[in-house]
Amino acid sequence: QVQLVESGGGLVQAGGSLRLSCAASGRTFSAYVMGWFRQAPGKEREFVAAISRAGYMKCYSDSVKGRITIARDIGKNTVYLQMNSLKPEDSDGYYCADDGRGPVSTRENEYDDWGQGNQVNVSS
Repeated sequence: QVQLVESGGGLVQAGGSLRLSCAASGRTFSAYVMGWFRQAPGKEREFVAAISRAGYMKCYSDSVKGRITIARDIGKNTVYLQMNSLKPEDSDGYYCADDGRGPVSTRENEYDDWGQGNQVNVSS
């Protein structure tokens, strides 16, 4: 059974940093593209970042480029989202997801499994 469990969210002041983690189990982690999305209540889910199977290719949304870094540790079956210079508009629920087809995609409907979400709140 596939399971993706996010952690690391919380409350931070504007300009601060957080690192989200997503631990995967139940599948061969290295066989899947991993992505992060975010969603505010009543809004559509928005692509944040994605990373290829081996970690060499990364893709970011324009709204986070230069502030957020995605990485994966295949030995730990974990994907990370390092978020720096956070802004109040980054406040959302953050979700990790896996994509068994690849290549790296920004499209939500190409991802197969989703975590339960982790809340990030950035105060001004």
